[in-house]
Amino acid sequence: MSERIELDKIYTPPVGDLGIIGMRGCEELTEKVNNYLYEGRKALFEQGFTPNAEAFTDYCKRDYRIKHRCPRFGTGEGKAIVEESVRGRDIFIITDVFNYGVHYSMYGVDRAMSPDEHFQDLKRLIGAIEGKARRTNVIMPMLYEGRQHRRTARESLDCAIMLQELVALGVDNILTFDAHDSRVSNAIPLHGFENFKTTYQMIKAIVNHTENITFSKNDTMIISPDEGGMSRCIFYSESLGVPLGMFYKRRDYATVINGRNPILSHEFLGDSVEGRDVFIVDDMISSGDSVLDIMKQLKARKAKRIFVCASFGLFTAGLDTIDQAYAEGLFDRIFCTNLVYRPDALRERKWFCEVDMSKYIAYIINSLNHDHSLSELLDPHTRIKNFLAARRLGEYHV
Repeated sequence: MSERIELDKIYTPPVGDLGIIGMRGCEELTEKVNNYLYEGRKALFEQGFTPNAEAFTDYCKRDYRIKHRCPRFGTGEGKAIVEESVRGRDIFIITDVFNYGVHYSMYGVDRAMSPDEHFQDLKRLIGAIEGKARRTNVIMPMLYEGRQHRRTARESLDCAIMLQELVALGVDNILTFDAHDSRVSNAIPLHGFENFKTTYQMIKAIVNHTENITFSKNDTMIISPDEGGMSRCIFYSESLGVPLGMFYKRRDYATVINGRNPILSHEFLGDSVEGRDVFIVDDMISSGDSVLDIMKQLKARKAKRIFVCASFGLFTAGLDTIDQAYAEGLFDRIFCTNLVYRPDALRERKWFCEVDMSKYIAYIINSLNHDHSLSELLDPHTRIKNFLAARRLGEYHV
């Protein structure tokens, strides 16, 4: 956070004393965010920042985290307890509702927490705050029920209902990353909803961990795995100045398996990928079946190296099929953020590269705490251009 700090912007007093609640399963990410906030604000004072307003009394603290607990009874019921005062504070709750690494005991049986249970704990915490905070903000990197964002039959609209529940409980801002479809924000048009891109951090990770990558029109190509992800891939394509291709999914809409219509085939639209490095860009890897099929088709079309950039690596079907594809040379590396749970088995894989988003989250929290514009953080296009220009000039160092 100490990079390019603009002191004139910081003189605006914060909305309230900053407080961060990292829910169960988010301890590692929250600690990193907290450290970046402390180091960034500490650097301000070292640069000559001398505020005299009372609003800055507790501005630079070693720890912004608020002690809390979400215990459960033997029946599986739960409650939330906030163990210190939040009155008048600007609260940011960080939650990973997809963290299946968190367990609890129910009738003596060990159970992994489901997204539904994480979301209930989030609502309990908001209820424990009791409206005493100056402002309540929720950072939910991957939206709960984000894939259930529109109706295709007589079915529930879970993501929209979730957003409406949070604002009804008094949440002021909901912050997410690479939403499956950001138009779900239409469910709460008069409330704060921000969808941030992970593109800049992904590109930096690719540069840092990939040899001989050129990002030239003749050598590199961006691939969208389906039509729904085209806007995300267009942003990559325009930022890097490389061509774009797309697969579209032919589905069997008469059949439903595991809650979805099975894919019959992937059809490709775009220029030749022969001899090119290709980047498959998506918001998530769920089971991995689709991306594996696309890898096979790209290799059949003589793609040179295949990389996958996915904001959220879920791998719901396990890692064995991905390991086998890597052993067969179908791809070179998969880049995923640290915004959702990554078991140790995943983080230890040679083909896996973690993209750290904690510094970015610290920037977002700091900007919102001062009620500053988020425009530059929402659109990283300029930062990407500057980064690539510095790399071409040899001014960027890993």
